[in-house]
Amino acid sequence: MPTPKKPVSTGQKSSSRKPLVYGAVIVVAAGLLGFASYRATAPDDTAPDTSSAPAAEVSADPNEGVYPELAKLARRDADDKLATGRADAPVVLIEYADFKCGYCGKFARDTEPKLIEKYVKDGTLRIEWRNFPIFGEESENAARGAWAAGQQDRFWEFHSAAYAEGAKEKGFGKDRVKALAEEAGVKDLNRFMKDLDGDAARAAVKKDQEQAYGIGATSTPSFLINGRPIAGAQPEETFTQAIEAAAEQAKTTDKDTGNAGNDAADPAK
Repeated sequence: MPTPKKPVSTGQKSSSRKPLVYGAVIVVAAGLLGFASYRATAPDDTAPDTSSAPAAEVSADPNEGVYPELAKLARRDADDKLATGRADAPVVLIEYADFKCGYCGKFARDTEPKLIEKYVKDGTLRIEWRNFPIFGEESENAARGAWAAGQQDRFWEFHSAAYAEGAKEKGFGKDRVKALAEEAGVKDLNRFMKDLDGDAARAAVKKDQEQAYGIGATSTPSFLINGRPIAGAQPEETFTQAIEAAAEQAKTTDKDTGNAGNDAADPAK
């Protein structure tokens, strides 16, 4: 089984490998995110096929397995270039992923489009991407490229191109990342290449990466759904159960607080 490489150093001292102090419960959450380890990561085609694995159980109790401190990691920034869905959607799915990760690609191709169609379009769900490159220089290139594409409003198109069947086998050298940007419809490729190597891209990727390590994620893809950790490209059922449980809990909370919802919310991007 392949072993993730250490992230490329940015020359800055980092404490990102230690769980951040979101409360004592972070230790439990870190364990939940870490249990899938390399089975969930699979950067190449030698990893075992878990597509027929049973879905991770989501309790009928919408509060069970949910950590409010982790739910606060949702940015809900209407100007976030690496997110889709209403900024005030009742449910936020945060995805920590690497473009060289085989199961991240599986999720992106097989499951995410269905979640967008079913939940993002009706305003229930918001998806926020976090770059979590763990396989070295090419992972870093792709992560910064995704961020740079986002600065020209082409993140999701870059995301689709980078996760297309056979894309990762071609690697993510800088020339290849530029070709993906062109495929994604990035108009100003000169700006894209400057952004790719710029300090802002490196800082943005580092921030996401540190957040992932800080909550105890050790593999990709890892997810938080309103503070509920889910590790690995689980079957679609796992995500639908978690999203619907979170949406139901949000309705209950609104009812209890007398909040009928914000009708003036930002539209989905």
